[in-house]
Amino acid sequence: MKISSKNKNSLPDIKTFGCRLNIWESQVISDLASKNDQSDLIIFNTCSVTSEAERQARQAIRSSKKNRPGAKILVTGCAAQIDPQRWNIMPEVDFVIGNKEKLDENFWNKFATKDLLRNDQNVFVQDIMQVKSTSEHLIESFNKHTRGFVQVQNGCDHRCTFCIIPFGRGPSRSVSTQNVINSINSLLKNGVKEIVLTGVDLTSWGIDIFGKPSLGLLVKKILKNIPNLDRLRLSSIDPAEVDFDLMDAFENEKRLMPHIHLSIQHGDDLILKRMKRRHLYRDVINFVKEAKRRRNDIVFGGDFIAGFPTEDEKAHQKSMQLISEANITYIHVFPYSKRKNTPASNMPQVQKKIIQKRAKELRDLAEKQHKKFLVSQIGTTQKVLIENNSVGHATNFSKIKLKENVEASTIVSTKILEINPDGLLGTIRK
Repeated sequence: MKISSKNKNSLPDIKTFGCRLNIWESQVISDLASKNDQSDLIIFNTCSVTSEAERQARQAIRSSKKNRPGAKILVTGCAAQIDPQRWNIMPEVDFVIGNKEKLDENFWNKFATKDLLRNDQNVFVQDIMQVKSTSEHLIESFNKHTRGFVQVQNGCDHRCTFCIIPFGRGPSRSVSTQNVINSINSLLKNGVKEIVLTGVDLTSWGIDIFGKPSLGLLVKKILKNIPNLDRLRLSSIDPAEVDFDLMDAFENEKRLMPHIHLSIQHGDDLILKRMKRRHLYRDVINFVKEAKRRRNDIVFGGDFIAGFPTEDEKAHQKSMQLISEANITYIHVFPYSKRKNTPASNMPQVQKKIIQKRAKELRDLAEKQHKKFLVSQIGTTQKVLIENNSVGHATNFSKIKLKENVEASTIVSTKILEINPDGLLGTIRK
């Protein structure tokens, strides 16, 4: 189904929290809700990966209701899916809907006609574990984005001991290759120059498709069938599931961007086992070395958790060591957040002040790593996709501000001059 928002006046106000998949889903929600003229709604697409993400959403809900007392507030997303009543009891909240419902055109049609509200019902959340398919919406454009996000997978079959997300997303399920290609073509027709493939567990794409094709095969088919796609990028991937074809694509397909963000989480092998991760320290190092051998301009990002239960100082230092040895450049640090009904919540907990201290140490190291990378870019020439205000991202995801005024959605060859407060400063290469 193709959906597009043409009437700006009917667009609902959507607040998005969390991952890139939520960005894609918020665009779908915006299109579906605007077709049914839900401009009086403020929709909160929530995240539940940490308690802080939920706190921020609750704070934003209270603030929005104060600023627009006449608006109706609808809460959806993973936090709403996992514990709908927690949001329903907030006096500011009018409706709570689940992750399946938020992408269902029939739901929005009924919601608009008030058919669903006749019995004063305001919570609409189905059992996400029973969902067997993905939503196959064709989005024509992203508001204010020259990069387009395309969902290729949803859900997760793994059970990391710290993670509540599988209970918000349901089982792993893949979008068909043809639908992915159709989605990308739809975006390209409307000026999008870079496509980012998103999912909850991206490297599990294909596990539920006949023949169990790999993510690498999907990437190769996209690039083969869409020759006018300038840039293809992956969101976070699991280092335990990278397949041969994906590595081959990074080596030989220059339109596949040389930036890999890895879901690493920790550097200590015992902690990784207690997390129920499927890789060890050496696996990350071996992967980084092999990827660098195949493509020397590749750079790496990574997610790390500080203060996981039972973590001691020695284990924490292994994360610091891994970041340095693997030369991780873009680092997302998450202070461990106790999630109800997860195995990790029953393990011996680390004191909050120690968690905060170790998270700061990781962030300080992350800042040093990123600055070292930025310095290494000075004097190089990079292809930059301009997004707005003459600011864009290079193929390696470095953020670059151009001295010249350059129109959005333009890819320009840029000489990097120096570091600036937001990243790098460059000028058009003559």
